[in-house]
Amino acid sequence: MADTSRTWTAALLVIGDEILSGRTQDKNVAQVAAWLNVQGIRLKEVRVVADDEAAIVEAVNILRARNDYLFTTGGIGPTHDDITVDAIAAALGVDVVIHPDARAILERYYETRGGLNDARLRMARVPAGADLIPNRMSGAPGIKIGNVFIMAGVPSITAGMLDALTGTLEGGLPVLSATVGCWVPESEIADLLRQTERDHEGVAIGSYPFFREGRVGANFVIRSTDAAQLETCSAALAAGLAATGREAVPGGI
Repeated sequence: MADTSRTWTAALLVIGDEILSGRTQDKNVAQVAAWLNVQGIRLKEVRVVADDEAAIVEAVNILRARNDYLFTTGGIGPTHDDITVDAIAAALGVDVVIHPDARAILERYYETRGGLNDARLRMARVPAGADLIPNRMSGAPGIKIGNVFIMAGVPSITAGMLDALTGTLEGGLPVLSATVGCWVPESEIADLLRQTERDHEGVAIGSYPFFREGRVGANFVIRSTDAAQLETCSAALAAGLAATGREAVPGGI
């Protein structure tokens, strides 16, 4: 049963020169954040580092220490610059070993795809003591050791690994959200937003302004783990906007 008495947190470490160079656009942050929320876990921070062992080691040790969970994406493929496994093993102070189950998985996967060569065997390397995260798409599994979860950089493969982890992590209540839109500059109702949030314990209101159709507006996203509080706060915000002569748009604009 989920422990709802505290907030469970996670960090995401995105690894890869291709992300920092702009050659590849990261899509994992959004999907990891959304998945974590359903598990009742808050994504508290995201860091992007190059394929540099010292940088990865430093980030891993900082992020895993101040969060309940650390997820990494990227750098676990078959090429020489895929150094995530080595770097995380170094951060944890353990050796890198060939996981027998990972080897067997790869042997089966590549049996009709040219066989398991040395490069492909690299994807069976794990920090000593690690378990595997199933990968139904491309054979090569993800890795979990302690509170660290090591996943692929390809978003579709990452999605499959997250699916395999669904329901296996301890967390709290998922955050629910509702959106109220209004054609109004957020600066004109800053006091209303502040007071509405203050009047509803356990609720946070985020303001997201936009310029559209030649007009200024904003969407206000209300978040809470309590459905009743969420509904009450949304109604109060809509009523507050109406009292200032503005029309609230449920669901946003």
